[in-house]
Amino acid sequence: MKSCKKIAVVHDYLTQRGGAERVVIAFMKTFPEADLFTSLYDPEGTFPFFKNLKIRTSFLQKIYFHFIGHRIYLPLYPEAFKSLDLNGYDLIISSSSAFAKCIKKNEAIHIGYIHTPPRFLYFKYHYLEKERFSFIKEIYLMAFLKKLKNEDMEAVKNIDLIITNCRNIQKRIKDIYGRKSEILHPPIEVDNFSIERNQEDFYLIVSRLLPHKKIDIAISAFNKLKKKLIIIGTGPAYKSLKRISSSNIKFCGSLDDEKLKSLYSTCRALIFPQEEDFGIVPLECMASGRPVIAYGKGGILETLVPEETGIFFYEQTTEAIIDAVMKFEKMDFDPERIRENAKKFDIKVFQEKMKEIVFGAF
Repeated sequence: MKSCKKIAVVHDYLTQRGGAERVVIAFMKTFPEADLFTSLYDPEGTFPFFKNLKIRTSFLQKIYFHFIGHRIYLPLYPEAFKSLDLNGYDLIISSSSAFAKCIKKNEAIHIGYIHTPPRFLYFKYHYLEKERFSFIKEIYLMAFLKKLKNEDMEAVKNIDLIITNCRNIQKRIKDIYGRKSEILHPPIEVDNFSIERNQEDFYLIVSRLLPHKKIDIAISAFNKLKKKLIIIGTGPAYKSLKRISSSNIKFCGSLDDEKLKSLYSTCRALIFPQEEDFGIVPLECMASGRPVIAYGKGGILETLVPEETGIFFYEQTTEAIIDAVMKFEKMDFDPERIRENAKKFDIKVFQEKMKEIVFGAF
């Protein structure tokens, strides 16, 4: 990286707390001298880490209202990223599941970390059904899809090297864009988690409360099992999920990191009913020495070792979760062995490989 003097990291939007934002944190810890750009920044909506950084935003920041959300600005994102002044940078790292890759790179090398090709462009009917968009919102979105897809396909041509998070997204990138990509798994900071010898009698869900996360089937299962389930997270599905929950299910909203770590380390197991592109939450739980009961599809297939760090169920149904929990309770798991597996995804591993990728690009 001898010739690399100035680095810019560009992310879609810093308005929420998710796995993609954790990857951005890892980039900034790997390259602390880098400048961070995004379309929109909401300090209260995303991780506190970003408050310590100088963040450069697009023109959308001037018209952003957090109570409306970031989706309403969808047609404007490509132009917002093209408008960012990235002159003088030797390396641009874009972090995108939407349009951060639309930047104008000039003479810089552009490494694109694609979390997924935009779901609303390439899986739109599936996406709209899962998110339960209103009719007006659906018409609004559909009106711009063709133009936005063209923008997305052109933006990918502008990337010199594509990185992605797991094998299933690597295949998606090949199928949609016809491009090869290198896998760099999102990291966790294993040292931030610890094993607690005394477990308590509850199961745990940590997730944004969105329809496609399938929290409803887990609630249905635990209503029937009558076992304690603690749900951490907020989102638009909160009221509907709360309404169908029995008294053995507790919603705790957003928690600070210390309280969350305590729950990870003392739960019987994490319940993970959704399909994720990768899934950082299961790794955080495993770093705490606790097993995971997960739907066996998506990125979790690359992080969970069956019968060793948890178990899979293969249908997103109430009955499948009930069967998995009953099977789990007849098994024994070694916390040290579970944590050891999580170390393969530690931030130190991520940083070393990312530096190798950057060095190889120059």
